[in-house]
Amino acid sequence: MTAVYAPLLEELGITYPQYLVMLVLWEREGERVSGIGDRLHLDSATLTPLLKRLEARGLVERRRSTADERAVEIYLTTAGKRLKRRVGSVSRCVFDKLALPVTELTRLRGQLQTITERLRGK
Repeated sequence: MTAVYAPLLEELGITYPQYLVMLVLWEREGERVSGIGDRLHLDSATLTPLLKRLEARGLVERRRSTADERAVEIYLTTAGKRLKRRVGSVSRCVFDKLALPVTELTRLRGQLQTITERLRGK
């Protein structure tokens, strides 16, 4: 999957793993690092460097939670919010390459979620 996305994302200056993190934040800004890790099935050792690079690029900022000082929440910057508008074409290009009807993609996604849940013991 990375090979399909990489050339498209290169134009935007982000990698595929960074793109996945941004997708989570575009859906739910202010997510805790642990929540992002859970959603993407990434551990902290993998996720923290990704977030630091996104922060260095000015796309996100990390803030200590006001509810729990031990937790870090991730927020989009203005540049991170603007990037969302430019990313829409990436998904369209990938869907065009797949050439599958939406119903089939939805069915496949459901199967992948089931597999993931079973592997995680849920």
